[in-house]
Amino acid sequence: MLGLKLPTDPRWVNIVEKNIEDILTDHAWCEQKAASTAVSLIVSFPEYTDLIQEMIALVKEEISHFKMVHDRILENGWVLGRDRKDEYVMQVIQFFPKGGSRTTQLVHRLLYAALIEARSCERFRLLSEQLEDKELAEFYRKLMVSEANHYTMFLGFARQYGDREEVDKKWNELLTFEAEVMKSLSKHQSIHG
Repeated sequence: MLGLKLPTDPRWVNIVEKNIEDILTDHAWCEQKAASTAVSLIVSFPEYTDLIQEMIALVKEEISHFKMVHDRILENGWVLGRDRKDEYVMQVIQFFPKGGSRTTQLVHRLLYAALIEARSCERFRLLSEQLEDKELAEFYRKLMVSEANHYTMFLGFARQYGDREEVDKKWNELLTFEAEVMKSLSKHQSIHG
């Protein structure tokens, strides 16, 4: 369904289980960045009314996810750690060249957002199926459903605003590039890394 060309190594869950505090901190910041991305799309492309309406709803949802993860951190007696650079995102967003028309820029940003949501969904599925902590596994199962909806929404908007054939070609190329990026990751206690 997600179209990812390289699945996450299931052993990544072992890294997660040994580093739950780090994973929850990283996850909280990922949710905050997702909300920021939605705000950025509103600010950058205000003329796309249907996109704006969806981004307003997404900001609310992502901030609520941030709170849910933050609450889990507090329940464990921990404090939200500092944000770290997301190596995965930093590498992936280098794929498309800078510049181009406003529509091209929008399509590229939507494709990046779709990809990040798809990978998050795939990772949350693994956590929901393999974490020994069944309560945390259920938490990730619920979030997995949201991420899948976000992935399809962003990809749908990219196809709506760009030429469908060209968008699908770019999406396929981005998926191939992302698979190469993933070969060097899945070794760290982070949602994407």
